[in-house]
Amino acid sequence: MRPAKRLLTFLSFIFIIGTAKANVSLPEFFSSHMVLQQNSEVKLWGWGNPTEKVAVTTSWSTDTLHTVASNQCKWSVVLSTPCGSQQAHTITIQGYNTIILDDILMGEVWLLSGQSNMEWCARWGFNNADEVVNNANRPNIRLFTVSRRTAENPIMDLKGNWKACSPETVLDFSAIGYIFGRTLQDSLDNVPVGLINTAWGGSPIEIWVPEEEITQDEYLLEESKKLEDMAWTAREPGRAYNAMIAPLMPLNIAGVLWYQGETNAANPLAYAEMLQNLVESWREGFQKDFPFYYAQIAPWNGYGPAAGAQVRESQRRALDLIPDAGMVVVSDIGDTVDIHPRNKIDAGIRFANLALNKTYGKEELPTSGPLYQFYSVADKKVTVTFEHGEGLYADGPALSQFEVRDSTGTWYPAKAKIKKNTVEVYSKAVKNPKGVRFAWSSTATPGLFNKDHLPASCFTTSEDMK
Repeated sequence: MRPAKRLLTFLSFIFIIGTAKANVSLPEFFSSHMVLQQNSEVKLWGWGNPTEKVAVTTSWSTDTLHTVASNQCKWSVVLSTPCGSQQAHTITIQGYNTIILDDILMGEVWLLSGQSNMEWCARWGFNNADEVVNNANRPNIRLFTVSRRTAENPIMDLKGNWKACSPETVLDFSAIGYIFGRTLQDSLDNVPVGLINTAWGGSPIEIWVPEEEITQDEYLLEESKKLEDMAWTAREPGRAYNAMIAPLMPLNIAGVLWYQGETNAANPLAYAEMLQNLVESWREGFQKDFPFYYAQIAPWNGYGPAAGAQVRESQRRALDLIPDAGMVVVSDIGDTVDIHPRNKIDAGIRFANLALNKTYGKEELPTSGPLYQFYSVADKKVTVTFEHGEGLYADGPALSQFEVRDSTGTWYPAKAKIKKNTVEVYSKAVKNPKGVRFAWSSTATPGLFNKDHLPASCFTTSEDMK
């Protein structure tokens, strides 16, 4: 055989082998047993050989969607999903090879994130964990835990797999996330629920925000430098976002649950702005203005005198910065000597009630405890008005946790009493009050509740939160 002919034969062989191996592929979170957001447009994407023709068919539609992989080896289609039900579906992706995804459910998909209190699972122990686990045979709740990774730039895929909820699979899954999903399902006619858990214990908010959102803001950059190096987590801006959030974008999700802030007791004054940037960047990446519900951190004696209260106040103030947001207060079910309160059930139910009310229209369910709204001064007395303040009552030392501020900026303990749905505060030491605050310490456990028996958030009217 002539050399030229041998070369042509060899190149043809390489082309055939290369074509055979250029299989269409998907990100790991597109797999059998997953849940897709019901009644919506869901983008399905993957990779293939440049110019590879890709056809996508589903069991719920007679249509075939056609696309072609780009010269960057990428392809995508948009699926119109049906109503959530117990019916399992299949998706078939045909390129040079065929991928069949089965046991797919349509339902409500929620993303969970934050640090250890969101990550906390039954294996680590929480109140009534055995009962919760033993009754967790709920195959129409699907669980996906994202493996911890970091990256200096946004990457395309992540590690994890979908599992049907059972006593075995729920054992290592977010307790708050599961209780949330269980309560959601029970209230929404047993609709399937998909829970994607990205929580990372000890992680600061900086690693969940795109790097440029912090490094291009002089104030946030300087605040981020206050974090110390930690053996259990990264601290550099954007590292978890790049590896654990960006690869999910733009998956269609119903909303996000966030429980984080403990680590940011090191730089609490910047937290509200950082949280605002996180939500805005995530909504941009997911291409959806989804609801964002977050937990306020609980009291703990390890924060120092006031840093814990400063984080909680930053979280409260973030409600005014973030549209379609809600905050769960857990100060009454915390543990001042343990940063990981074991009452995960009530925390998960509060998250669920918030979502069921605000996202799913079940307005009879409670959403919030009393939140500071404004104050007025008359005859040396300060009257504090609360949002969600109907039926105010005190349990324990709540009314001894108010202070008023004089014109020099000094705070003084004050007496307080409930008058209908307001609190009247007074100190003999302050003739002309210039501010008021409540439960202003890291360990304060506010015992001020509304008619729904939900606790008030701490607050201060001081702009510098000091």
